[in-house]
Amino acid sequence: MLHLPSNKRENSLRMKKYYLFFILAATLFAAPVWANEDGDNDGVEAELTPIAINVNGSQVHITGAAGKTLEIFNVAGVRVATFKIDNDDKTLNLNLGKGCYILKAGKVVRKVSIR
Repeated sequence: MLHLPSNKRENSLRMKKYYLFFILAATLFAAPVWANEDGDNDGVEAELTPIAINVNGSQVHITGAAGKTLEIFNVAGVRVATFKIDNDDKTLNLNLGKGCYILKAGKVVRKVSIR
């Protein structure tokens, strides 16, 4: 083992401590990827089937959203309805009053007008 003078040895130990601190900080503060409530991994995998939301009167037709939750919000941001989508091709009859609403299924968001 090489014997360094005390000041060089202290500098070497100090540099090792800074290096270890940097590695630890980089590991702890790295941006994790968490699964959200729908089970999607944001940024990890692209959705294979795009979600399509179409509105005709008070009926909503959704494709590609099996296992997702459809949330409906009014323009004030209050959630007024929630539906669980159980298959890839689903038609729902919305019993909502006339007005503008925001529909969200997975990562897809649509603004619709019910007349």
